[in-house]
Amino acid sequence: MRNIKLLIEYDGTNFVGWQIQPNGRSVQGEIKKAIKQITGEDVNLIGASRTDAGVHARGQVANFKSQTKIPVENLKKALNSILPDDIVIHSVEEVPDDFHARYSAIEKTYRYFITQNKIAIGRNYIWFVKYEIDFQKLEECARLITGKHDFEIFSKKGTNVKNYICDVKFAEWKKENDKLIFTITANRFLYGMVRGLVGAMIDVARGRFEIDVFKKMLIEKSNQAELMHAPANGLFLEEIRY
Repeated sequence: MRNIKLLIEYDGTNFVGWQIQPNGRSVQGEIKKAIKQITGEDVNLIGASRTDAGVHARGQVANFKSQTKIPVENLKKALNSILPDDIVIHSVEEVPDDFHARYSAIEKTYRYFITQNKIAIGRNYIWFVKYEIDFQKLEECARLITGKHDFEIFSKKGTNVKNYICDVKFAEWKKENDKLIFTITANRFLYGMVRGLVGAMIDVARGRFEIDVFKKMLIEKSNQAELMHAPANGLFLEEIRY
């Protein structure tokens, strides 16, 4: 039995998310279907991150166990010839038996893209924010995020997670032409956490509430303001490190 690791890019616009769901096409479902067509096996495909509907990935990782004898380079070509145009397999490699795409991960990096210029082409990959933004406040918020914190207040409800502590190694906003780009690296992420953080930081930067409220959200888990989650389309899973 071989353990096979995939490096995957996908455009999340027309998916219900990574995970198979009864109400639409999923990235996991499309890849499982392609693997079955090639190998005849109904594999258990494990994804490193269960991205939401509309969230994109440049560096999603998945693994599955298989008895196929097909060389990895041939398997990559076969998968890419079958998969729809909004999914690309960038690499296929054989890994040790104990490798697990989700549980073996050490760090994950996400990026969130914002524009203040309304666009038509490319609107599915960036959040148009119409408000005036104080960039210094965004930078101040990002500095507060770094380190170990309980991020429960920024996550979406409905999961059975018991540990809400995440260790944020890096959090930074930068300007690039007409874009604002937020990059965050942590040992783990909660469901909806990045979008919750981005929404809250934008609310601070546009003056909806003061940075002290954001601090209390982070330190005391005090929800003094109704939390806005940023939309899915601006979020990209960039990299997973092992």
